Amino acid sequence: MLPLPAVLDVVLSAGIAALIVGVFGSALLWVLRARPIGVQLAVVASATVLATAAGIVVITLKMYVSTHDRDVAVTVVAVAGLVGLAVSWMLGRRLAMANRALVDAVRSEPFVRPALTLPAELGELSLELEAAYRRLAEAHEREQALEKSRRELVAWVSHDLRTPLAGLRAMAEALEDGVVDDPQTVARYHSRIRVEVDRLAEMVDDLFELSRIHAGTLRLSRQRVGLDDLVAEAVAGAEPLARAKGVRVHGSAARGLPLEVDSTEVGRALRNLVTNAIRHTPSDGSIEIVGAVRDGRVEVTVEDACGGIPADDLPRVFDVAFRGETARTPGGGGGAGLGLAITRGIVEAHSGEIGVVNTGPGCRFTITLPLAGP
Repeated sequence: MLPLPAVLDVVLSAGIAALIVGVFGSALLWVLRARPIGVQLAVVASATVLATAAGIVVITLKMYVSTHDRDVAVTVVAVAGLVGLAVSWMLGRRLAMANRALVDAVRSEPFVRPALTLPAELGELSLELEAAYRRLAEAHEREQALEKSRRELVAWVSHDLRTPLAGLRAMAEALEDGVVDDPQTVARYHSRIRVEVDRLAEMVDDLFELSRIHAGTLRLSRQRVGLDDLVAEAVAGAEPLARAKGVRVHGSAARGLPLEVDSTEVGRALRNLVTNAIRHTPSDGSIEIVGAVRDGRVEVTVEDACGGIPADDLPRVFDVAFRGETARTPGGGGGAGLGLAITRGIVEAHSGEIGVVNTGPGCRFTITLPLAGP
């Protein structure tokens, strides 16, 4: 057994030799960092073999081993090195093929994962790329749908503004030219002008609200309110319109259910739903507004007797400027298709959800909101 000083001397000498080879190998890897991975693997294998061979040479010199034994050891290491180089070349070629397949898949349209079996890291990268392409495609579809909605919105708003403006201009010219002078007709014209102005103001308010929602600048002043209070206010606000239409509106909600919401915005969302229901429910029909807790969240339903919505239109009811066979938005003449889009934006701004289904003699709109903590 070698004495400890001799062992330390051998370890130190072999370590220095391996360190020198390692430094040169690292420098060469840095120089070749932009080369294919197969070349870099060959450098790693060569550095390993050379470090081993250098260590053997140093040890044989230190231990005065015979030249024959040294040559045998170096030959064994050289053969092992050649095998290592061959394996490194094969691995590098496989990685290059996998990388090329992945690059071709990325350049294709749409992205399709390579059929080639990829290494674990490249396989994970392929999955992430597939998911990223899927998200991009969905975002592109949403962008196209939004652009289509904007074009429809411009068309509908232009139409809905032109009609009342033409009426206002005609009435104003009639009053200005003295064509109408009897008090009763003048009073009727003034009343009509006021109605049309209010309608235009409501449309402008809706456009402003929708623009804030789409721009993400809708500011919520949250406060704790009771669900029963919100339902009662929605029923009270819709009572005049319901009475004029001959529609019965009933509201009920469990008392003491707290919400952390902007009561003004949520109240507007509920009013939009109730107004829609009244406008599309025939006379002598009824509307039910129910607030309750389901699965730890507050659920408000507005059920009407409108006769239902065509199945093809249900997914698009909340789109901007969408109009099916019967428009589902408040305002004289159907408005510009903003009411339900605004309602959805308000609900989603409160981390809630909204949906609609056909049920019985009409349809049921459902708003789901988080229940406030104790």
